[in-house]
Amino acid sequence: MTPDFWRNRSVVLTGHTGFKGGWIALWLSQLGAKVHGYSLTPSTTPNFYSETRLQDRLQTSTIADIRDLPKFAAAMQVAKPSIVIHMAAQPLVRESYNTPVDTFATNVLGTVNVLEAARQIETVQAIVNITTDKCYENKEWLWSYRENDRLGGHDPYSSSKACAEIAAAAYRNSFLSQSGIQLASVRAGNVIGGGDWATDRLIPDFLRAIDAGETLRIRSPNSVRPWQHVLEPLSGYLMLAERLVTDGATFAEAWNFGPEELDAKPVSWIVERLCQKRPHARWELEGTPQPHEAGLLKLDSAKAKTRLGWVPRWSLENALDKTVEWHQAWKEGLSMVETSIQQIEQYQTT
Repeated sequence: MTPDFWRNRSVVLTGHTGFKGGWIALWLSQLGAKVHGYSLTPSTTPNFYSETRLQDRLQTSTIADIRDLPKFAAAMQVAKPSIVIHMAAQPLVRESYNTPVDTFATNVLGTVNVLEAARQIETVQAIVNITTDKCYENKEWLWSYRENDRLGGHDPYSSSKACAEIAAAAYRNSFLSQSGIQLASVRAGNVIGGGDWATDRLIPDFLRAIDAGETLRIRSPNSVRPWQHVLEPLSGYLMLAERLVTDGATFAEAWNFGPEELDAKPVSWIVERLCQKRPHARWELEGTPQPHEAGLLKLDSAKAKTRLGWVPRWSLENALDKTVEWHQAWKEGLSMVETSIQQIEQYQTT
């Protein structure tokens, strides 16, 4: 990343009150960008957005639904961004079984709204559309998925993200490329890090159980996921956004940002490592029937390594340490904005 590139550059960021959105908003503010956030209110209490007093670092913060096209279009007119980073989503697999209509509406129509509004703004140069590693048609095979593998999705969340990818490709081909707006879609693994209090996510569930002195209940101990610290894919998103502006259409395509293959570990491995760091922690197998979730999923990031020069910097062990350190600092009442900025600086100098 080039600090001079981001200084005073206007960026619209959807989903800025979320976990990943909060971290990238803070990073952008540190780079000197003028960040305009658009999102729903934080979905949990506590949350990264509030604990880091992130609103103080933004140019504007619009609390609204991405499905409201007129309101989002008005926010875009105010911001007049150079870059749009679209993160707003319903991000949970299990929640998608409970609210499939809302999941499809947010993840598909919400994405369409962002692209439709962006193509009406003359200042927009690049769009980074964040989807997920789960957008691939999962065949439960041993190989890592590449960007040209088939899209699909068993559950409503995964399917909605595959649909969002198809919608984004249609907008790129039909409208954006002719307007000189470069659009890329990015797919990351299972991100972890401080400040995530979402339900039905392994690390937040573990930390909640520890804090409450309870036993963590695990649904699928043998499921393998591409675990990575949240700063890993975010660094890729920022590098890619810069190249979309400086190098153009050759980077306007799909990109994976996953960990090294050795860091694709089963849930049980993660839990055992966390229990070693917190000796009083306990876990047990969830005995009730669960909705379908993928058992094996890995990403191939060779393209990002070769063409962008992006590589993972923190091992999974280090990522777990940083996550636990952040949570401990929060429990001790330390400044979470300072703690978060310190971790960003540590990551950049690794």
